[in-house]
Amino acid sequence: MTLMPAFIDTNAILDVTTHDPIWNQWSSHVINQHAPGGLFINPFVYTELCIGAESTEEVDAVITKLRLSYVELPASALFLAAKAFRDYRSRGGTKRSPLPDFFIGAHAKALGFPLITRDVKRYRTYFPEVPLITPDPS
Repeated sequence: MTLMPAFIDTNAILDVTTHDPIWNQWSSHVINQHAPGGLFINPFVYTELCIGAESTEEVDAVITKLRLSYVELPASALFLAAKAFRDYRSRGGTKRSPLPDFFIGAHAKALGFPLITRDVKRYRTYFPEVPLITPDPS
């Protein structure tokens, strides 16, 4: 069964690449299940993957191995990220610039894709319309 395209958050990718003892099995299963339908990352996920890497070639090898597709953010996603950040600030958020999760959630929303993640709270708060694929479906 081929599932619809999905965005994937950095945490699920790192679960697999670092062989996380708790989450590797779940993340590997979800990636393998969704890869035929298309798994997408954007510049913010790519940047987060670069933090622990020695080179872009290392990150590109992970992207190839996991069958991920890199896509740029459309202006509509940037607009949604700005609105989510404004909402965050109005709720007392202290960060001075938008967080990567705002761009990831906004991109998934703009394209109508579900998001694979273990970080549920921020996405459910600022992007409640985005279907989340999580270890805990509640």
